[in-house]
Amino acid sequence: MADIAKALPLKRSSVQAAHAQIKKHVHRTPVLTSTTLSELASTPQTPETLVGTPFEGQTPARPKINFFFKCENYQRIGAFKIRGAFHALSRLDKEELAKGVVTHSSGNHAQALALAARTYGITAHIVMPTISTPSKIAATKGYGAKVYFSGSTSEEREAVLNEVIEVTGAILVHPYDHPDIILGQGTMALELEEQYAEMIREDPSLSIYYQKDKAINGHTDDTNGAHEPGSPYLSAVIAPIGGGGMLSGIATALHPTPTHVFGAEPSFQGADDARRGLAANERITSVKTLTIADGLRTPVGSIPWAIISDKSKCRGIFAVTEEQILAAMKLVLERMKVFVEPSAVVGLAVALFDEEFRGLVEREGGVEGWDVGVVLSGGNTTVEAVGKMFGVGDVKGGRLEGKLGMNGEKTAENVAG
Repeated sequence: MADIAKALPLKRSSVQAAHAQIKKHVHRTPVLTSTTLSELASTPQTPETLVGTPFEGQTPARPKINFFFKCENYQRIGAFKIRGAFHALSRLDKEELAKGVVTHSSGNHAQALALAARTYGITAHIVMPTISTPSKIAATKGYGAKVYFSGSTSEEREAVLNEVIEVTGAILVHPYDHPDIILGQGTMALELEEQYAEMIREDPSLSIYYQKDKAINGHTDDTNGAHEPGSPYLSAVIAPIGGGGMLSGIATALHPTPTHVFGAEPSFQGADDARRGLAANERITSVKTLTIADGLRTPVGSIPWAIISDKSKCRGIFAVTEEQILAAMKLVLERMKVFVEPSAVVGLAVALFDEEFRGLVEREGGVEGWDVGVVLSGGNTTVEAVGKMFGVGDVKGGRLEGKLGMNGEKTAENVAG
């Protein structure tokens, strides 16, 4: 990628510059509301629901939550990754672009870089594990990329990636661990806060928590113009985290506005590396999981980690079970009529089911509650895959479609989405 030393600083103004650079290439995806889902989130869970969870025996929280969904599933290539890909290529010089680009990805970043490379008229080389969803492989090839397959462990992936770089001389465009990617992904947060403000100005009744000229936690005087006094703002934004490019980008874009930023991830087979890392005060560098949220099967990168581990930028990370992810996905499909992949709904699942998060909203939101922006990060799955997800009965977690390892083994490690 472009030399990190030449990257823009990781701050809100740089996200704004990135947005100006890429907005001709990306969609300003819609922000949707759902009265049904907001009412469900504002209804206490039953004590029976909490049996067998870490919250068993607690009095269920009674938060007031109003959702605003940033629908990146309607983005080009069906996911937010196109933002970072276009910004990364815009930062390369002509000599670097002429070499072509290379990356490793299970699907969404693969498609994004393939499309961005085609737009720039250069070659994209993509290393994809064989566990990648067939539709994502087909789409990546459809954008003209050269696809190379690897096993699903980090060693297998790195070996193929290094071979491709040695043979082609292509420039690596990392899926998440670079400022150019982070700043590009953060552009969705600028759109979300702008669209939210437009919606509330047009119809204030949409908002639970709209107070003119009032700051949260005394941030009015130190926002450096990030928040215009008197304008409506989201109480919080919650987004999925895998490698952390998107969440760290959102946290960068929204700092130091009054909006709180939270991350969400699966808990299955240790996929909650960000949450565990924060608890241990140390970044976890290896993840081996077959969570159904296939875009989140990777540890947080070192640069995103520096951002999300900063409490002034990211307030916390929460994790949800496979069953909760599927329940949230079903609600989005059936109640909102919006087609999403499992990784996209982990934030919604947290707001619906995680009593720690819900209790926080109850305590800090009070009677008014919180307006919560939820990022629906992508929609790259298939009808067949969805049918399998909801047709297997009492699933406890794990990959439910497609291939596994190159030799049929059930192992996956550090697979970027």
